Amino acid sequence: MTKETARIIEAIKAVPAGKVSSYRDIAAVAGVPNGARQVVRILHALSHLERLPWYRIIKADGRIAFPPGESRNLQIALLRSEGVEVTEGGRVCYSRYAFYVWD
Repeated sequence: MTKETARIIEAIKAVPAGKVSSYRDIAAVAGVPNGARQVVRILHALSHLERLPWYRIIKADGRIAFPPGESRNLQIALLRSEGVEVTEGGRVCYSRYAFYVWD
């Protein structure tokens, strides 16, 4: 595992229940500017193995990245179970629920 990957994993794990962070913000705090796609790849490949709270990571504009379907519905349900309000269209008020790992 690269140091970059380890830092991204650490940043993802730091997002507490009831909060969200964005792919962009996770990449930034991990020292990987413009690394949002790398965060996506890590979440896809390592969420299960590393027990990552993948569902807490959303787009910077507050939208859930998954298209309509089972994965999107699961993400919405998991976020709501932690008290995060998600619209039927799959949007979170990012300014209200954002956790900035560097805080």
